[in-house]
Amino acid sequence: MSPPLFWADSVPAPGADLVLTGAEGRHAVTVARLGVGERILVGDGAGSVAGCEIRELKGKDTLVASVHDLEFEARAQPSVTLVQALPKSERSELAVDLATEAGVDAIVPWQAARCVARWTGKADKGVAKWRAAASAAAKQSRRPWIPEVTDLATTIDVRARCAEVVAAGGVVAVLHEEAAQPLADLPLADATEILLVVGPEGGLDPGEVADLTALGARSVVLGPEVLRTSTAAAVALGAIGVLTRRWSR
Repeated sequence: MSPPLFWADSVPAPGADLVLTGAEGRHAVTVARLGVGERILVGDGAGSVAGCEIRELKGKDTLVASVHDLEFEARAQPSVTLVQALPKSERSELAVDLATEAGVDAIVPWQAARCVARWTGKADKGVAKWRAAASAAAKQSRRPWIPEVTDLATTIDVRARCAEVVAAGGVVAVLHEEAAQPLADLPLADATEILLVVGPEGGLDPGEVADLTALGARSVVLGPEVLRTSTAAAVALGAIGVLTRRWSR
C-alpha cells in the first residue's frame, strides 16, 4: 500500500525539511497516529508530490519530515471538465468525490432548470463544500492534482463554455438517456479538451439540450441503464479514461 498523502502549500526540494502543520498536520499526528520513521507523501495539489520520512513530531498538529524525492506529474490529456447540475443535498458532495477519484480535471457546478437543489443565497457555501470534497477525494486517491471547482454557473455560462470548447477543437458530450449516439462514437481521442455535461435527477430540460447541441455539443448515451446524477460522471470518466488512453498507465 502506498504511503498516505497530505497537502502543503509548497513542497521543497529533496534534502530539505518539510513542516506539516494545521489541519493536515493534525490529521497525520492525531488521527492517523503516524510516528517517527514512517513514510508519507506530501503534495501541493498542482502536480508535485514528495516522498518524505517523518523525523520529528511536535505536539498534536505538527510534524517535521525529510524530503527524499520529488516528482511532478503533468495532467492527463485531453483534459476533462465536468459540468455537474446540482444534485440533491445528500448526494451533492458524492458526485464531486466520485468524479475526482475517476480523474476529472475541473468541475463546474451548474444551476440547471430542473435542479431540485437551489443554491440561491448560499452559492459560496456550496462551492466551498465542493472544493473541500475535491481536495479530500484527491488525497484519498493519491492524485497529484486537486480538480479546480469553479463558481456556480448559470445556463448562460454553460452555453458560453460549450461554444469556447467547440471553437477550440474540443468535444462537448451531453449525457442524455434519450440520446441515440453512444459516448464511444465521439472523436474523444483527437479532442483538445472534453466538456462533459451531466443533468440533475429530473433530467435535462429539452431546451437546454437543444441550446447546447445547436452550439456544437453532442447528445450521447452511456448505456442501457439510467444512472443517478451523482454517479453518471464517474462512469463516463472511466469510459473516457480508456477510450482516450488517459488511463494508459
